[in-house]
Amino acid sequence: MTATSVAPVEAPQSGVGTGRGARTAELLQRNGALLVLVLVCLVASLSFDTFATTSNLRNVAVQSSFLALVAFGMTFVILTGGIDLSVGSVYALGGVLVAYGAQYGTVLGLVLPIGACALIGLVQGLVISRGGLPPFIVTLAGLLAVRGLVLLVTDEGAQVRTIPEGPLRTLGRGTLLGLQYSVWIVVIAFLVLAVVLARTGFGQSLYAIGGRGDAARLMGLPVARSTTLVYVLSATLAGTAGALLAARSSSGVPIVGVGVELDAIAAVVIGGTLLTGGAGTLRGTLCGVLLLGVIQNCINLVGSLNSSYQSLVSGAFLVVVVVVQTQLARKQQL
Repeated sequence: MTATSVAPVEAPQSGVGTGRGARTAELLQRNGALLVLVLVCLVASLSFDTFATTSNLRNVAVQSSFLALVAFGMTFVILTGGIDLSVGSVYALGGVLVAYGAQYGTVLGLVLPIGACALIGLVQGLVISRGGLPPFIVTLAGLLAVRGLVLLVTDEGAQVRTIPEGPLRTLGRGTLLGLQYSVWIVVIAFLVLAVVLARTGFGQSLYAIGGRGDAARLMGLPVARSTTLVYVLSATLAGTAGALLAARSSSGVPIVGVGVELDAIAAVVIGGTLLTGGAGTLRGTLCGVLLLGVIQNCINLVGSLNSSYQSLVSGAFLVVVVVVQTQLARKQQL
């Protein structure tokens, strides 16, 4: 049996229900984030005169682009039933290394952060897939170890390097058709990863691994290899996002990325991906990222509220989404 026959395109059924209620529950689970995003944008447009302006929407897109890359990688990990708590530290490492490598040329400035972060993902993936250790423990250790590496490279923040003028700064600040390159990179990454997830044996096998890992092994799927690859992908995208942020700010700051892993997980879950794995879409994750970005933007537009309200609202959203997802999953099994 081939890998492409084990799961349908995008999100498969998480249960066995076939009635109208089950189909409605599946539809809501897959598209709920989009519906909420549209509703929130509509309310924001009516509440704030500046929300729907081109400059403000462009700002939301740019601010959301860095989290989007991290969340895309997290989606692949969570689909397998895993978790990656190290992405915030890897995010910071990518920014520090691009600033360090840029001192020796553009090529090294790009290769160093991406290569180093991919290597970290490979090590974590191998420990999880081959060593059989829980992803939570392995990536928590990665969070601490990589953050320590960031502080070591920067001498605990005393040696923050500036990215010199050149292609890397242009990559971080340049625009194409009115949008910054980081937004276009997210668009390209979304299209490529969506095809990988929906149209390749690797992508579709992730649903089987997350749904029933033991059954996936019995069916002959390369569970260990696929599990390793999703952690490589997650770390690579997190490092790339950090490098883009550093290119935009012209320096690699070691303290960035704190809490990014939680924001990425929140975006993925809000987007309809089950924390237990086996169901979810990249489209939903993108909607989750944009929803968090719109909420932060609305808080900024109010003016009198500080950024801590974003955490409060995001936490409330997350609790509601998890409860709703649990109920929808039960209905799909009826």
